[in-house]
Amino acid sequence: MSEKQEKQLLHLVFGGELESLTSNRFRNLDEIDIVGVYPDFESARTAWKAKAQSTVDNAHMRYYVAHLHRLLDPENG
Repeated sequence: MSEKQEKQLLHLVFGGELESLTSNRFRNLDEIDIVGVYPDFESARTAWKAKAQSTVDNAHMRYYVAHLHRLLDPENG
């Protein structure tokens, strides 16, 4: 990567149906929806918002943005 290129700050958008409204435990891990990996938070947020809004009728559905760049480089995340 050249010095002029901006560092990628990868983000993962994923979600699924939760067991209850009071936990973050997924009902079925085989049905986790991996929306995608995005190069910056803003594009990940756009994808997250679209998926969250498309499942608004199911109160148990939740989507999350995971900051992969923090996992890949924890000292500078």
